[in-house]
Amino acid sequence: MSVESHLAELQKRHGDIDQQLDQAKLHPSIDELEIAALKRRKLMLKDEMEKLKAGANIH
Repeated sequence: MSVESHLAELQKRHGDIDQQLDQAKLHPSIDELEIAALKRRKLMLKDEMEKLKAGANIH
């Protein structure tokens, strides 16, 4: 898998988590731990994207 396609996949997953978070915020019955887990996954993806960009010199 090329760096660009891997980065695109990470960005897609990051966006998917963003949508899940938006949906979770609309439902007060959603557990705060689940929201925190989604936020951690989103942050991990962001970190991975930044490392990938830095390693491939992509801006």
